[in-house]
Amino acid sequence: MRLGWVIVLVLVVDSSTPAVTAALVEVTASGVTTRAHRCTVDARAHGELLAPQVDAVLADADARPADLHAIVAGLGPGPFTGLRVGLVTAATMSQVLGIPAYGVCSLDAIGHPAAAGEPVLAASDARRREIYWAVYDGAGGRLVGPEVGAPAVAADRARELGATAAVGDGAHRYAEVLGLPLRAEPRYPDAGALATLAAERIRAGASGDPLTPLYLRRPDAVAATARKPVLP
Repeated sequence: MRLGWVIVLVLVVDSSTPAVTAALVEVTASGVTTRAHRCTVDARAHGELLAPQVDAVLADADARPADLHAIVAGLGPGPFTGLRVGLVTAATMSQVLGIPAYGVCSLDAIGHPAAAGEPVLAASDARRREIYWAVYDGAGGRLVGPEVGAPAVAADRARELGATAAVGDGAHRYAEVLGLPLRAEPRYPDAGALATLAAERIRAGASGDPLTPLYLRRPDAVAATARKPVLP
């Protein structure tokens, strides 16, 4: 059932990058308005930071979890440990509160708001001297990606698609290799953009998503496949 003009209160979370983000937004028929926002850049503290930030944005807006109508979560791509913090938080709150959760590619929340009439490369740091990347057209639609790989490979593909600028923390880290003019913002996934990209589903009252993470590669830690001998 389409929600029409009703004001819908939505929690937005993203932990796909070093920027741990929580925001509370209102979604109406005419747009998205941010009521509260918290973001801390710390690549090693996703688990410690996200829950307190969710509590903080609710308090800032004088709201309770029971007031929420939906949750939007960044799906990545991102490193395994950090990314799963946001998705587990969103999925758990969705189940406990009985409200839908919607997933959005986190790179879309960098590339979509940065598009300004011409293609742009959006990139976040993937470690191992690689980036997570995607290319967006002038209207913010994704042309290719998300993918993970060497910055030089991403730059070549972006130029083939006409990209004239790069945006995101990964673009800043590998600016010399990419060789494209940098756009300062957004450096990390934008909470308002995440909500905007999910807004039509929210307004329509669509069923929630399974929140499948976009890891794009296997985690560094793997389970042992065989027992190791302890005797010589």
